[in-house]
Amino acid sequence: MTIEGSASNSQPRRLRLGMVGGGQGAFIGGVHRIAARIDDAYELVAGALSSESTRAKASAAELHITADRAYADYAQMARAEANRQDGIDVVAVVTPNHLHTRIATAFLEAGIHVICDKPLASNLADGLALAEVVKRSGKLFALTHNYSGYPMVRQAREMVAAGELGEIRVVQAEYPQDWLSTDLESTGQKQAAWRVDPAQAGAGGSLGDIGTHAEHLARFISGLELAEVSADLNTFVAGRRLDDNAHVLLRFTNGAKGMLWSSQVAPGNENALRVRVYGSKAGLVFNQENPNQLWFTPLGQPPRLITRGGSGAGAAAGRATRIPAGHPEGYLEGFAQLYKDVAEQLHARLEKRDPDPLACWVPGIRDGVLGMKFIEAVVESSHDNGRWVSARVPA
Repeated sequence: MTIEGSASNSQPRRLRLGMVGGGQGAFIGGVHRIAARIDDAYELVAGALSSESTRAKASAAELHITADRAYADYAQMARAEANRQDGIDVVAVVTPNHLHTRIATAFLEAGIHVICDKPLASNLADGLALAEVVKRSGKLFALTHNYSGYPMVRQAREMVAAGELGEIRVVQAEYPQDWLSTDLESTGQKQAAWRVDPAQAGAGGSLGDIGTHAEHLARFISGLELAEVSADLNTFVAGRRLDDNAHVLLRFTNGAKGMLWSSQVAPGNENALRVRVYGSKAGLVFNQENPNQLWFTPLGQPPRLITRGGSGAGAAAGRATRIPAGHPEGYLEGFAQLYKDVAEQLHARLEKRDPDPLACWVPGIRDGVLGMKFIEAVVESSHDNGRWVSARVPA
């Protein structure tokens, strides 16, 4: 699929978006649809929204997708849209983890760009296979680690890259929640059920669901990659088949050290993602539940509070900011920033120009592979009583 051109003096047209998964009863599909519309760069025109045909058709009708573009399955959708003059430019994959690879592969091989929810796959082998497909296709592949779209996260990354922290020494990341503190999956709650099913979620429970967010954000901000991990996974709720708590020691390739904690059995925590980065000259603290603030702590000086839209914020934060200071932005806008970045990259391809460099911060296939390697290494380490296991992936 190629994107038609437009007159040089006009605004680029909206990109035609398709979606696989995300039908009635699905949380993340609605999030992606809202995010795609915030900056008015996309229109949803096609979908295979459920594996159950009646629900798929009903879901499409609710979203004003015409009947001829409400598909029974993703493979049919990929073939049909690739052959349409007005076919989709890009597809959003918002299914459970185990389906990501096969769906993304079908669309990439049909010449359609892909935006995929995280994590990349349910295992490393599938992730590596998908990386080869992305390479062969030449198409854009974006992975929605949405917290990387927050203005203050981008501010933190920019400051680290500029050397304001000095040499990075310590990276601490944690992501505790409490919603799986009981056997919620046995009640039939859909969101809980698939996340604790190894066949759908893969080898990681809280590790794969939220631990990968913490791991990615630690890398995104610090600019470092992992060398080794030593881990202790636990399943505290009786009968649960995957971990609901993870403690992981981290060694980074530059010699920095770190720790990561993910938990879905920590009462009193709703969505308490937090990253702290410390260097030889200064530190940074980001707390997702206060996403419009970033604490900067230069050595020997009073802490400084940098706010989204306020003084002290740089170009990276500015590009990801939509409304004036004091008006909170967060979860939905983080997703929207990734959609905005993808739109800029796709329009740059159309116009045969280089994209805005800050648009290239959207996570891609390598981020996904590193996340899958992280899960595999943590599980292996925990099974072997915390032995240090390599988390490296060749460049």
